[in-house]
Amino acid sequence: MTVQEDYQPVFSGTVMEELQTVLGRYPTKQAALLPTLWIAQREHGWISDRIMAEVAEVLGLTPAYVKGVVTFYTMYHQHPVGKNFVQVCTTSPCNICGAEDVLKALLAQTGAGDAGATSPDGKWTIVEVECLGACGFATPILVNDDFVENVTPDKVADIVKKYR
Repeated sequence: MTVQEDYQPVFSGTVMEELQTVLGRYPTKQAALLPTLWIAQREHGWISDRIMAEVAEVLGLTPAYVKGVVTFYTMYHQHPVGKNFVQVCTTSPCNICGAEDVLKALLAQTGAGDAGATSPDGKWTIVEVECLGACGFATPILVNDDFVENVTPDKVADIVKKYR
């Protein structure tokens, strides 16, 4: 990401107050890294290099350490994503139950085109993930923070309509 001159820090005002509350729950600033990254992602939509540097600064860590954590965990977006971030479990048990067809239906209904891409309107990013931990309720998907079980291609249109 190119740093723009009008860059606004994530951690100011009420967001800084929220961070201070979070920091009070942990024995060290380093221990608060994951929730701090969640706050930053919620506010900015994704974790850019500039935001990693800001998180490092407010927590007294190195940017390299923060980047190591961001790149390790798949829950942190390292590029802009759509308003609705949809994760589709395509692990073997779910694939047997039709996960690939659910993925294709989501891509078609949202206009995202390919897994990992964002729809032209910026509203949808659909990705494949390994195991959402609901093999007994295949195919599960995660829409932002909402867990949806037993998804079939026939249910996709209603799910998309709910989040439009």
